[in-house]
Amino acid sequence: MQSQLVVGVDEAGRGPLAGPVTAAAVILNPSRPIEGLDDSKKLSAARRKQLEKEVIENSLYWCVACASVQEIDDLNILQASMLAMRRAVTGLTVLPDLALVDGNRAPGLECKTKPVVGGDRLHPEISAASILAKEARDRLMCELAQAFPVYGFERHKGYPTRVHIQALVQHGASIHHRRSFAPVRRVLGV
Repeated sequence: MQSQLVVGVDEAGRGPLAGPVTAAAVILNPSRPIEGLDDSKKLSAARRKQLEKEVIENSLYWCVACASVQEIDDLNILQASMLAMRRAVTGLTVLPDLALVDGNRAPGLECKTKPVVGGDRLHPEISAASILAKEARDRLMCELAQAFPVYGFERHKGYPTRVHIQALVQHGASIHHRRSFAPVRRVLGV
């Protein structure tokens, strides 16, 4: 009997004031276990980068997808996160039997879905997705930092740090800022 294909799904970047929300879907290979998978927020940047490489090399299937700043502003951050998760799962070349999704909501997938609160600590599939989503988003924010150096995206990845808020006040919002988020709206005077 063929074993069940279980995909782990997680997102990164719900809280930042800038940049897309990124999601990943990962189906691990049971014959190639990866040691040290954990919630991406609990891992050092160097360890995350190493694990990202191992996940990409050893997983059966994986996909990373985003929802844009415009989609975040049009839909709201929760719905944009669900959209990014759906895109990640539909971007796989197979339909999984079961999706384990970090959190308490399911993104509406074509397979059986189980939300798992704290899933990035409990299921290696979700941990792997957490790592891919975080690393992909961090890279995107470092690329944006080169084009928009005044905001310091490479340091805070778009999160509402004091330095980021000061840059927003001083320079205004870039095209990559989420206009539906209160700190950005305040700076824009809306």
